[in-house]
Parts: sequence; structure tokens; C-alpha cells
Amino acid sequence: MAKNYLIQIADYNHWADNRAMEWLQQISDEQWEQVIVSSFNSISQTAIHIVSAEKYWVDLWAHIPEPIFLSTQFKGTKDGLLEIWNKASADISTLVNSFPEGNYSQSIIFKYPRTGRIGQMPFWETVAHVINHSTYHRGQLVTLLRQADYVNVSSIDMATYFQMNKI
Repeated sequence: MAKNYLIQIADYNHWADNRAMEWLQQISDEQWEQVIVSSFNSISQTAIHIVSAEKYWVDLWAHIPEPIFLSTQFKGTKDGLLEIWNKASADISTLVNSFPEGNYSQSIIFKYPRTGRIGQMPFWETVAHVINHSTYHRGQLVTLLRQADYVNVSSIDMATYFQMNKI
């Protein structure tokens, strides 16, 4: 697995996260908490899920003892969540950039949040998983935002990111 590729997708993730955070800063508290049928029942719950996963993996890669799933205990504000998200997203890029390429096959042991079951994957697969997971749920955020009458969204596709960075 080429280190440059993982760095690029981690940087893409940070860019896309930042765009999503900009949208969330512009919505009202009512839109943030509005009940909308989806995988998670509100914009806030979807955002908490994304942040929880990103922070969990960052903590795991950084060898934080017993990383927690933020979604099981977060009671803070939207601004507080966005602050945590911004740091976790930046930390993904930093950790991927600093992780020795020779260790990309190093096994990462993790716990599934709902079942407590233990899983194991090489580092590079966990990075790909985190980026894919966040991309999936950011797509849900776009739909939820539109359903909450926030339409000032723009493309956060990877192709858009790569094209913007070639200019």
C-alpha cells in the first residue's frame, strides 16, 4: 500500500469534514436536532456518529488506553462536537503521515461498539475503513441537511477534491 495514497485520502477526508462542519455551523439548533428518519434520527446524531468513529480510530492508532466511543456519552454542544471533529479529522492526516510505511501491515486490534466483539485488520485497511465510513455518513448528512431545508451544500466528492488540488 503506497503511503502517498493513504496520505492523499486522509487529506481528502479532512477537507470534506471541514466542508461538512462549515454547513453544520450555519444551521439552527432546530435543524440540528430535527427528527428525520435515517440511519440516525437527526443531523446531530449523524454528526456525533462520524466524530465518534474518527476519534476512536485516532485514539486507537495513537495507543490511547481503552479508547471510547464518543457517541455513547456525548452530551456537549454542537460547537463542542465540531471542535472535537476538527481535531480528530486533522489528527487522522497527521497520524497517517507519520505512520512508518514499513508498518502498514501491522495488525490493529479494535472493538466493535455495539457488540464488544474484537476485530483485527492491518493499519492500512483501518485507514481505508475510516475514510469510507466518514464518506458514507457525510453523504447522509447532505440528505439530512436538505430535508431540514438547508440547501447550501456543495460537492464533497473525492474527484472534486482532487480536481481542486490540481489547479
